[in-house]
Amino acid sequence: MSASRRPPDDPREWLRRAKSSLLKAQKGSDIPGICLEDLCYDAQQAAEKALKALLIYLNKPFPYVHDLAVLIARLEEAGLKVPDRIKLAAGLTDYAVEARYPGAFEPVTQDEYKEAVELAEEVLRWAKTVVRAP
Repeated sequence: MSASRRPPDDPREWLRRAKSSLLKAQKGSDIPGICLEDLCYDAQQAAEKALKALLIYLNKPFPYVHDLAVLIARLEEAGLKVPDRIKLAAGLTDYAVEARYPGAFEPVTQDEYKEAVELAEEVLRWAKTVVRAP
């Protein structure tokens, strides 16, 4: 295990991985041939990992699902006040399943891509403030 990696039960490791997924989502549009659907999947993964980091931080088990609404509900059940804007990230769930496969989803527009990245950025930023991670 490298010095920069932490154990998998450390929420900071999940936040590190969320940041990695977010960076792919943010920077991937600069690479010719990258599909926006794939970048939206990376944005969804960033939000999912950030929400799971919060559940770990709260010592709550999480289900192995990609449904962000389920994860948000678990956080609320644990007593965490989830801001309304963060709740909107539940809409990213579609990118975890349908958008990954050709023909199963309408092509993602540039505006949808930007919104997905912005939501993922907000979820990660919020999670870091709760965990008080740098």
